[in-house]
Amino acid sequence: MGLLVRSLGLRNWRNFDERNIALADGMTVLHGRNAAGKTNVIEALQMLTAGFSFRHSKPAQLVREDQSCALIAARLEGDGRVVDVSCEIDPTRRRFMRNGKRCQAQDLPSTLMSVLFSPDDLSFVKRGAAYRRDDLDAFGRQANRSYSKILSAYVRSVEQRNRLLRQECPDLALLEAWDASVALGGSTLLVSHIHLFERLVEYMCPIYREISEGEELGCRYISSLGLPLEDLSRDEICAAFARRLCELRPQELRRQQTLVGPQRDDLSFTIDGRDARSFGSQGQQRSIVLAWKMAEVKLSRDVTGEQPLLLLDDVMSELDEARRNAMTRFVQGGIQAVVSTTNLGYFPRELLCGAEVVPIGE
Repeated sequence: MGLLVRSLGLRNWRNFDERNIALADGMTVLHGRNAAGKTNVIEALQMLTAGFSFRHSKPAQLVREDQSCALIAARLEGDGRVVDVSCEIDPTRRRFMRNGKRCQAQDLPSTLMSVLFSPDDLSFVKRGAAYRRDDLDAFGRQANRSYSKILSAYVRSVEQRNRLLRQECPDLALLEAWDASVALGGSTLLVSHIHLFERLVEYMCPIYREISEGEELGCRYISSLGLPLEDLSRDEICAAFARRLCELRPQELRRQQTLVGPQRDDLSFTIDGRDARSFGSQGQQRSIVLAWKMAEVKLSRDVTGEQPLLLLDDVMSELDEARRNAMTRFVQGGIQAVVSTTNLGYFPRELLCGAEVVPIGE
């Protein structure tokens, strides 16, 4: 089964003074009232596996009030291995450790990846393009360390170019140099985006068909370059990118921002040929994100050879019975999952009998 999280320790983390939690091989249910700290436990597990938090919090926000520092730590065991990971947090920074040695946040997913499903994800289809791009990038950062480097380098290039565009009289020669940098970095990121999206779609479409009892899901990557990119090489995409930057220069100088690139792309979904964002029911849209998250789990296993840790933050209350049953069947398929809830009634009795139920806030 690969590595499993055996225990989690929290000290001065968010609302916790000190807490140690033992996790089951299968499902651990964090049960408690609202605002008891269940999501804080989920966040700590994501931090120690993905290397980042879905809340995008500053270090000072992670430390318990009136305390100077916090510590979260987890022990992972499996296949004869023992790995200890931890993160020390003070108001200005986070320091990650693996087996007693300093490491970078982006190193952690190579030990164990995680997939998070939170209530915010239920609006995956309806929300703006930035939300879907961020989710794709968050998964890509875990799946491949080079992806994280490519993304960071491109973001820095766009920020520098935008800073130049905001100047009263931009140096056009310098702008051309940044055009070349943005086109090269953007084309590299675009190739990574498309490859990752296509791999997720391979799993996503059949999963959706099963959940929806036969509906056909269509998935498309929409590039702001306005070209079909699937059959183009990176060099061809880079050349198209550079041409588009040149064409848009008057507009970009006027609007003082880069108007084309992966930071402007989107993911589109259709159900039986109809746009899911405009015409899909709430149930259909939630089935899409359910299929997306299940696809992330399956692709994680392909990438690392091991099952990821599945983190479900109070999503059962937002799903109808059919979709709760689909998620329950998925969790029973041999994956370690940590689920938070205010109501144990959302779970079948036979599932709870084999789970570790951990009270939070009592």
